[in-house]
Amino acid sequence: MSWNELHQRRDVLETILERAETDPSKAFDALDLSEVHRLFGGVEGLLLALQHRWTTHLNAKLDQAMYDCSSPNEAWDELVAEQPALRAVLDAHASFKTIA
Repeated sequence: MSWNELHQRRDVLETILERAETDPSKAFDALDLSEVHRLFGGVEGLLLALQHRWTTHLNAKLDQAMYDCSSPNEAWDELVAEQPALRAVLDAHASFKTIA
């Protein structure tokens, strides 16, 4: 993957998250599916990239929770508060086998 493709992928993810702030179920509407296929291998790959972002952030929160002796639920809730659009778009598309 080139730097250009990396930046294009990031731009698509940011566009999805911006749209999810308004309506998570329609965050993928008006996407150029040929671009999604080229950059992510399809919608499932895009969802996996979003899931990876969530998991990476959650792992960091869980590490901090262990250090602070706080609960995993608190870490989850904190991340939901920090990344509501990301969580909402994943929840809205939970019926995909990829992330279910």
